[in-house]
Amino acid sequence: MIKIKRALISVTDKSGVAEFAKELEDMGVEIVSTGGTAREIRGANISVKDVSELTGFPEMMDGRVKTLHPMVHGGILALRDNVNHRQQMEEHSIMPIDMVVVNLYAFEKTVAKEGVSLADAIENIDIGGPTLLRSSAKNFRYVTVVVDPSDYAKVLREMKDNDGVTTLTTRFELARKVFMTTSRYDKAISGYLEGIDPLKDPYFI
Repeated sequence: MIKIKRALISVTDKSGVAEFAKELEDMGVEIVSTGGTAREIRGANISVKDVSELTGFPEMMDGRVKTLHPMVHGGILALRDNVNHRQQMEEHSIMPIDMVVVNLYAFEKTVAKEGVSLADAIENIDIGGPTLLRSSAKNFRYVTVVVDPSDYAKVLREMKDNDGVTTLTTRFELARKVFMTTSRYDKAISGYLEGIDPLKDPYFI
């Protein structure tokens, strides 16, 4: 049973995220966050650590590179009961991340806008978000991953009932939802790109 002590939160849909983070803080969970999400949480007087403090690198390239770092993914993907993994975490000062709360850039809403350019569409292809989600979902035995704000209440209730722990069954159900979400997301991107004619689109001129 892994008690949730550290949560990484980075969301496009910020509905309810400050309230969720406050509940986590009240249960002693350290909050790590990025960009606008960190500002939203901090604005609600909740203590939050910027992901750059965790990685030792600033967010860069207009936010394209924020969480793609071993200090993040090592903390997510490490098998907690694997002696070699624990030794490597200690050797590289990697702290475990027990919860990941992420939802994705609104690609479908972007490309649904009239006159949207391929350049705008490309900038709304999320890279770090799906990577965080897939890493967390793969390691659901140890990590609670939340992609849907409608699951906030369920997760909080379970943590309160179990001294900061979620059940393996819940973590599996949440992981399954992640892979369904990322599958739909990739399908939307590929479907949009199939409709682009490189011989006609201004992006290629």
